Amino acid sequence: MKLSRELKTGIIVIGGILLFIMGFSYLKSTPIFDNSKTFFAVYPNVGGLQSGTTVSINGFSVGKVNDIRFLDERGNLLVTFTVGSDFKFSKNSTVELYDTGIIGGKGLQIKPIFDGAPAQSGDTLKTETRPGITDLAQQKLNPLVRKVESAISGADSVLVNVNSVLDENTKKELKEVIGGLNELITSLNGSASTLNTVLAGNEEKLNTSFKNFEKLTANFAKLSDSLNAAGLGRTLASLESTMANLDQLTAKIENGDGSMGLLMNDKELYSNLNNASRELDLLLQDFRLNPKRYVNVSVFGKKQKDYELPEDDPAANSIEN
Repeated sequence: MKLSRELKTGIIVIGGILLFIMGFSYLKSTPIFDNSKTFFAVYPNVGGLQSGTTVSINGFSVGKVNDIRFLDERGNLLVTFTVGSDFKFSKNSTVELYDTGIIGGKGLQIKPIFDGAPAQSGDTLKTETRPGITDLAQQKLNPLVRKVESAISGADSVLVNVNSVLDENTKKELKEVIGGLNELITSLNGSASTLNTVLAGNEEKLNTSFKNFEKLTANFAKLSDSLNAAGLGRTLASLESTMANLDQLTAKIENGDGSMGLLMNDKELYSNLNNASRELDLLLQDFRLNPKRYVNVSVFGKKQKDYELPEDDPAANSIEN
């Protein structure tokens, strides 16, 4: 069967139209022969989301973004996307806009909910936007930037106050102080040079002094070893024990323990001893003045003469008292 020229032309035209429709659908990422469900999502800002971007569920690609356009006068954007009918989820599920990488790019992922209300084609799903790395960095850096700006403002205020304080007289005084510091530093440098010269001139003497000091230290160490070997530690321990015993003895005397304590702490005994000593003194004085009274030898039995106290004798006066 031979086809006429008109039929061939019609077939070519129809094929061209079909190819044009298929190409246009491909460019719009809208397949012609597809039973996918179409859903809508509204965002105030899509952050660079493009048509043809993959839509995923749990990290698995299930559809694509078909179209993005303005929804109203406030600038809200309507995103149209398709999802394959193989996976069932609720119309209460959420479509999240997120960053696909560090460099940039946005993607959509569905957070499915299974509550028995299946999503139908043409439904508008709830949306949310997950902040990306750039947004998080801005959230962290903005307070820091504000603090830095505040610090800079404070520094400016301090500089202004310093400039207001530093008048001509103050600046002049500061210059004089700095000049004085320079002179002081110059004097210190001269003193350091003189000290270096003195040290260089007496280096041998200093070395000899250090050697003598080392010998003295060594001798002291030997002396310490000798004292230790000679039993200095035992002697000190014995002395410490003796001092402890002496302290105990002193404590007992103060408390009135023992004979010595009684003698030192008994006031009545002290008074008696004092009186006895006084009487003994008087007795010795009387014996010196009147020895015949105590030693009398009579051959013929002569009667002893009574003793009369002399009025001008101080010993007699003491006896009467």
